[in-house]
Amino acid sequence: MNTRRSFLQQLTTAAITLPLLSFEECTDAPQADVPYDGPVLRVAIMGLGGYGTRVADAMQACKKAKLVGVISGTPAKVKAWQTKYNIPEKNCYNYDNFDNIRNNPDIDAVYVITPNALHHPQVLRVAKAGKHVICEKPMALNAKEGQEMVDACKKANVKLLVGYRMHFEPKTLEIVRMRKAGEFGKVLFFQGLSGFRIGDPTQWRLNKQLAGGGSMMDIGIYSINGTRYMLGEEPIWVTAQETKTDKEKFKEGVDETIQFQMGFPSGAVASCLSTYAMSNLDRFFLDGVNGYAELQPSTGYGPIKGRTHKGELTQPHNTHQTVQMEEMAGIILEGKQPEIPVDGEEGLRDLKIIDAIYEACKTGKRIDLK
Repeated sequence: MNTRRSFLQQLTTAAITLPLLSFEECTDAPQADVPYDGPVLRVAIMGLGGYGTRVADAMQACKKAKLVGVISGTPAKVKAWQTKYNIPEKNCYNYDNFDNIRNNPDIDAVYVITPNALHHPQVLRVAKAGKHVICEKPMALNAKEGQEMVDACKKANVKLLVGYRMHFEPKTLEIVRMRKAGEFGKVLFFQGLSGFRIGDPTQWRLNKQLAGGGSMMDIGIYSINGTRYMLGEEPIWVTAQETKTDKEKFKEGVDETIQFQMGFPSGAVASCLSTYAMSNLDRFFLDGVNGYAELQPSTGYGPIKGRTHKGELTQPHNTHQTVQMEEMAGIILEGKQPEIPVDGEEGLRDLKIIDAIYEACKTGKRIDLK
């Protein structure tokens, strides 16, 4: 349909111009001397915007994962990707006909990298087509949608993974290891600061219907998710307060800044900030009786920098998306169990917390989590 095609073309154009956190990035992943001859996950990327391009470029260094297909509403982009990444015509689809991937044995999985509101219907269609799904975060607009996605993938007997690249980042994993080993003692406090000044006011991330909210549905999820894996616990309550200084740019239902707090069974508490109005906010801090850990930057594209009470963290930096896709290939093809989960249930846990944060902002009350 011309109307739908034009609509999706606008989405993709907007996605290209999304602001990215401007941290220094290393684009070369380490190359092993021994050739890899094991199974390879053949991936089609859905959504050829800025982040889709970043993933595609990073996958060129992968051994266990290979970019073999594309799904887009923009024919010109499809042609450009065919040339750049050597993608055959038979592996190219648009948003109307991608259900036909069920008949394509050369595609194992689809990585959904489209605006948030499209994740739910697109993941359901991919699952119905019998292909594994990798979905960008947030997995859906709310927990109800997320549960339906988890259920659909289970019913279709396909994997549902979420693009939590930080779950494979070495300095992050070292802090998690130290916490599990008791090196911080009893952990009492966590702080997560996630924010930047967003640009173009007409982009989809500031559109309630497409984004499902504002900063919380984009950058804020890093602090939610980071709190959970850094503390190793699930919150039992949340409180939250919203601040909005620009009501023209941040319309009704599109949050500019939210401060939120979480409490945990151990007695630990977290204090976090999600914003589209302030820069220089990308910091995690964990404090225990016997030590501490800090990451700053904590979730940018890299390199991540950190220290603990024992000194500077020196683990090497590799391109996050390359490592992520290698690890996800291992999960799907080999049944590998990651240190920090990246499955649909993990994505659903974050969505339940986001729902509670929005409710806390609206009511001013503490929301208990089941």
